Amino acid sequence: MPAIRLQKILAAAGLASRRAAEVLMSQGRVSVNGTTVTELGTKADPGRDDIRVDGRRIGAAQAARYLLLNKPPRVVTTRSDPQGRRTVMDLLHGVREAVYPVGRLDYDSEGLLLLTNDGDLAARLTHPRHGVLKVYRAEVRGDVGEDAIAALARGIVLDGARTGRAEVRRVPVAAVARRGHTLLEIGIREGRNRQVRRMCEAVGHPVVRLERIAIGPIRDRRLRPGQWRDLTAREIESLRQPPSS
Repeated sequence: MPAIRLQKILAAAGLASRRAAEVLMSQGRVSVNGTTVTELGTKADPGRDDIRVDGRRIGAAQAARYLLLNKPPRVVTTRSDPQGRRTVMDLLHGVREAVYPVGRLDYDSEGLLLLTNDGDLAARLTHPRHGVLKVYRAEVRGDVGEDAIAALARGIVLDGARTGRAEVRRVPVAAVARRGHTLLEIGIREGRNRQVRRMCEAVGHPVVRLERIAIGPIRDRRLRPGQWRDLTAREIESLRQPPSS
Protein backbone atom coordinates (compact mmCIF):
# COMPACT_ATOMS: atom_id res chain seq x y z
CA MET A 1 0.00 0.00 0.00
CA PRO A 2 1.43 3.45 -0.86
CA ALA A 3 2.12 5.88 1.96
CA ILE A 4 -0.75 8.24 2.75
CA ARG A 5 -1.16 11.24 5.04
CA LEU A 6 -1.40 10.46 8.73
CA GLN A 7 -4.54 12.58 9.07
CA LYS A 8 -6.33 10.31 6.62
CA ILE A 9 -5.06 7.16 8.35
CA LEU A 10 -6.30 8.32 11.76
CA ALA A 11 -9.67 9.30 10.32
CA ALA A 12 -10.05 5.96 8.53
CA ALA A 13 -9.30 4.18 11.81
CA GLY A 14 -12.25 6.00 13.36
CA LEU A 15 -10.17 7.98 15.86
CA ALA A 16 -11.05 11.52 14.81
CA SER A 17 -11.94 13.74 11.91
CA ARG A 18 -9.01 14.88 9.80
CA ARG A 19 -9.09 18.29 11.43
CA ALA A 20 -9.09 16.73 14.92
CA ALA A 21 -6.28 14.38 13.82
CA GLU A 22 -4.18 17.41 12.92
CA VAL A 23 -4.69 18.72 16.45
CA LEU A 24 -3.55 15.38 17.88
CA MET A 25 -0.40 15.59 15.76
CA SER A 26 0.33 19.20 16.71
CA GLN A 27 0.03 18.19 20.37
CA GLY A 28 2.74 15.55 19.93
CA ARG A 29 0.37 12.65 20.62
CA VAL A 30 1.04 10.71 17.40
CA SER A 31 4.07 8.57 16.68
CA VAL A 32 5.26 6.49 13.71
CA ASN A 33 7.69 3.66 14.38
CA GLY A 34 8.56 5.15 17.77
CA THR A 35 9.15 8.71 16.55
CA THR A 36 6.77 11.52 17.53
CA VAL A 37 5.33 13.20 14.44
CA THR A 38 4.08 16.80 14.40
CA GLU A 39 4.55 17.66 10.71
CA LEU A 40 1.09 17.71 9.14
CA GLY A 41 2.33 16.56 5.74
CA THR A 42 3.83 13.34 7.12
CA LYS A 43 2.84 10.13 5.36
CA ALA A 44 2.90 6.52 6.51
CA ASP A 45 1.95 3.04 5.39
CA PRO A 46 -0.81 1.72 7.69
CA GLY A 47 -0.04 -1.82 6.55
CA ARG A 48 3.60 -1.73 7.62
CA ASP A 49 4.24 1.17 10.00
CA ASP A 50 3.65 1.16 13.78
CA ILE A 51 1.30 4.14 14.18
CA ARG A 52 0.26 5.11 17.70
CA VAL A 53 -1.88 7.75 19.39
CA ASP A 54 -1.11 8.38 23.06
CA GLY A 55 1.04 5.25 22.99
CA ARG A 56 -1.73 2.97 21.71
CA ARG A 57 -1.33 1.35 18.33
CA ILE A 58 -4.19 2.11 15.99
CA GLY A 59 -6.13 -0.66 14.36
CA ALA A 60 -7.00 -1.20 10.74
CA ALA A 61 -9.48 0.99 8.94
CA GLN A 62 -13.06 0.24 9.90
CA ALA A 63 -16.10 -0.16 7.72
CA ALA A 64 -17.75 3.21 7.22
CA ARG A 65 -20.72 3.92 9.52
CA TYR A 66 -23.11 6.86 9.29
CA LEU A 67 -25.49 7.59 12.17
CA LEU A 68 -28.19 10.16 12.83
CA LEU A 69 -28.86 10.94 16.50
CA ASN A 70 -31.54 13.12 18.04
CA LYS A 71 -29.46 14.63 20.83
CA PRO A 72 -31.35 15.52 24.01
CA PRO A 73 -30.41 18.63 26.00
CA ARG A 74 -27.79 18.38 28.74
CA VAL A 75 -25.67 15.90 26.80
CA VAL A 76 -22.12 16.74 25.69
CA THR A 77 -21.22 16.44 22.01
CA THR A 78 -17.83 14.78 22.55
CA ARG A 79 -16.50 11.24 22.81
CA SER A 80 -15.61 11.76 26.48
CA ASP A 81 -16.02 14.45 29.12
CA PRO A 82 -13.51 15.23 31.91
CA GLN A 83 -16.39 16.45 34.11
CA GLY A 84 -18.10 13.08 33.90
CA ARG A 85 -21.22 14.37 32.14
CA ARG A 86 -23.21 12.15 29.81
CA THR A 87 -21.94 12.30 26.23
CA VAL A 88 -23.53 11.43 22.90
CA MET A 89 -21.46 8.25 22.88
CA ASP A 90 -23.43 7.01 25.90
CA LEU A 91 -26.55 7.01 23.72
CA LEU A 92 -25.15 4.80 20.95
CA HIS A 93 -25.99 1.40 22.42
CA GLY A 94 -24.87 -1.42 20.15
CA VAL A 95 -22.52 0.67 17.99
CA ARG A 96 -19.10 -0.99 17.87
CA GLU A 97 -17.41 1.31 15.36
CA ALA A 98 -15.43 4.24 16.75
CA VAL A 99 -17.60 6.99 15.28
CA TYR A 100 -17.28 10.65 16.25
CA PRO A 101 -19.61 13.67 16.05
CA VAL A 102 -19.66 15.79 12.90
CA GLY A 103 -19.64 19.32 14.29
CA ARG A 104 -21.39 19.83 17.59
CA LEU A 105 -24.47 20.97 19.43
CA ASP A 106 -23.89 22.80 22.69
CA TYR A 107 -24.77 21.22 26.04
CA ASP A 108 -28.24 22.77 26.36
CA SER A 109 -29.22 22.43 22.69
CA GLU A 110 -30.96 19.45 21.15
CA GLY A 111 -31.78 17.94 17.78
CA LEU A 112 -30.12 16.22 14.88
CA LEU A 113 -26.45 15.27 15.01
CA LEU A 114 -24.46 13.17 12.55
CA LEU A 115 -21.76 10.76 13.72
CA THR A 116 -19.43 8.83 11.44
CA ASN A 117 -15.97 7.37 11.01
CA ASP A 118 -15.78 8.69 7.42
CA GLY A 119 -13.24 11.48 7.76
CA ASP A 120 -13.68 12.73 4.20
CA LEU A 121 -17.42 13.23 4.59
CA ALA A 122 -17.01 14.78 8.04
CA ALA A 123 -14.51 17.30 6.67
CA ARG A 124 -16.83 18.16 3.81
CA LEU A 125 -19.81 18.76 6.08
CA THR A 126 -17.93 20.95 8.54
CA HIS A 127 -15.73 23.06 6.25
CA PRO A 128 -17.20 26.56 5.74
CA ARG A 129 -16.43 26.62 2.01
CA HIS A 130 -19.00 23.89 1.37
CA GLY A 131 -21.77 25.94 2.96
CA VAL A 132 -23.90 23.06 4.24
CA LEU A 133 -27.19 24.49 5.52
CA LYS A 134 -28.14 23.70 9.12
CA VAL A 135 -31.66 24.64 10.19
CA TYR A 136 -32.62 25.38 13.79
CA ARG A 137 -35.85 26.10 15.61
CA ALA A 138 -35.22 28.69 18.27
CA GLU A 139 -37.79 29.64 20.89
CA VAL A 140 -36.75 33.12 21.98
CA ARG A 141 -38.00 35.60 24.56
CA GLY A 142 -40.27 38.41 23.44
CA ASP A 143 -42.18 39.29 20.29
CA VAL A 144 -39.63 39.39 17.47
CA GLY A 145 -40.30 42.21 15.03
CA GLU A 146 -39.47 42.49 11.35
CA ASP A 147 -36.42 44.67 12.04
CA ALA A 148 -34.85 41.96 14.21
CA ILE A 149 -35.64 39.27 11.64
CA ALA A 150 -34.07 41.39 8.89
CA ALA A 151 -30.97 41.94 11.03
CA LEU A 152 -30.58 38.21 11.65
CA ALA A 153 -30.98 37.52 7.93
CA ARG A 154 -28.32 40.11 6.98
CA GLY A 155 -25.84 38.73 9.50
CA ILE A 156 -24.71 39.76 12.97
CA VAL A 157 -21.25 40.97 13.97
CA LEU A 158 -19.78 38.44 16.42
CA ASP A 159 -16.20 38.74 17.67
CA GLY A 160 -15.52 41.47 15.13
CA ALA A 161 -16.72 39.54 12.06
CA ARG A 162 -20.16 39.49 10.49
CA THR A 163 -21.90 36.16 10.14
CA GLY A 164 -23.07 35.05 6.73
CA ARG A 165 -26.60 35.65 5.53
CA ALA A 166 -29.19 33.52 7.28
CA GLU A 167 -32.59 32.18 6.31
CA VAL A 168 -35.03 33.36 8.98
CA ARG A 169 -38.78 33.00 9.33
CA ARG A 170 -41.30 33.20 12.14
CA VAL A 171 -43.22 29.98 12.96
CA PRO A 172 -46.65 30.76 14.46
CA VAL A 173 -47.29 28.50 17.46
CA ALA A 174 -50.03 29.58 19.85
CA ALA A 175 -48.53 27.87 22.91
CA VAL A 176 -45.23 29.68 22.36
CA ALA A 177 -46.95 33.03 21.90
CA ARG A 178 -48.88 32.55 25.14
CA ARG A 179 -45.57 32.31 26.97
CA GLY A 180 -44.59 35.68 25.52
CA HIS A 181 -42.06 34.03 23.24
CA THR A 182 -41.50 33.71 19.48
CA LEU A 183 -40.54 30.59 17.55
CA LEU A 184 -38.03 31.26 14.77
CA GLU A 185 -36.66 28.94 12.11
CA ILE A 186 -33.07 29.94 11.35
CA GLY A 187 -30.87 28.42 8.64
CA ILE A 188 -27.12 29.09 8.66
CA ARG A 189 -24.18 27.81 6.63
CA GLU A 190 -21.51 28.37 9.28
CA GLY A 191 -20.69 26.76 12.59
CA ARG A 192 -19.34 29.36 14.99
CA ASN A 193 -19.44 28.65 18.70
CA ARG A 194 -23.04 29.00 19.98
CA GLN A 195 -23.77 31.01 16.86
CA VAL A 196 -27.57 30.96 16.79
CA ARG A 197 -27.82 31.73 20.50
CA ARG A 198 -25.41 34.65 20.19
CA MET A 199 -27.15 36.02 17.11
CA CYS A 200 -30.51 36.04 18.87
CA GLU A 201 -29.03 37.64 22.00
CA ALA A 202 -27.51 40.36 19.81
CA VAL A 203 -30.97 41.44 18.60
CA GLY A 204 -32.39 41.38 22.12
CA HIS A 205 -34.18 38.03 22.10
CA PRO A 206 -32.32 35.39 24.16
CA VAL A 207 -32.92 31.75 23.28
CA VAL A 208 -35.05 29.67 25.64
CA ARG A 209 -34.87 26.45 23.66
CA LEU A 210 -32.82 25.53 20.59
CA GLU A 211 -33.33 22.49 18.37
CA ARG A 212 -31.54 21.58 15.14
CA ILE A 213 -34.07 20.14 12.71
CA ALA A 214 -32.01 19.72 9.52
CA ILE A 215 -28.44 19.10 8.38
CA GLY A 216 -28.30 19.72 4.65
CA PRO A 217 -30.99 17.46 3.17
CA ILE A 218 -31.29 15.31 6.32
CA ARG A 219 -34.44 15.67 8.42
CA ASP A 220 -36.31 13.22 10.66
CA ARG A 221 -39.19 14.36 12.86
CA ARG A 222 -39.94 10.77 13.90
CA LEU A 223 -36.64 10.23 15.70
CA ARG A 224 -37.23 10.77 19.41
CA PRO A 225 -34.72 12.43 21.76
CA GLY A 226 -31.96 9.97 22.61
CA GLN A 227 -32.74 7.71 19.63
CA TRP A 228 -30.41 7.08 16.70
CA ARG A 229 -30.51 5.26 13.38
CA ASP A 230 -28.23 4.51 10.46
CA LEU A 231 -28.49 6.80 7.47
CA THR A 232 -29.88 5.24 4.32
CA ALA A 233 -27.71 4.87 1.22
CA ARG A 234 -29.75 7.62 -0.43
CA GLU A 235 -29.18 9.98 2.51
CA ILE A 236 -25.44 9.32 2.48
CA GLU A 237 -25.29 10.05 -1.23
CA SER A 238 -27.30 13.25 -0.77
CA LEU A 239 -24.73 14.51 1.75
CA ARG A 240 -21.98 14.04 -0.82
CA GLN A 241 -23.74 16.26 -3.35
CA PRO A 242 -22.97 20.00 -3.64
CA PRO A 243 -25.40 22.00 -1.48
CA SER A 244 -28.17 23.88 -3.21
CA SER A 245 -27.82 27.64 -3.15
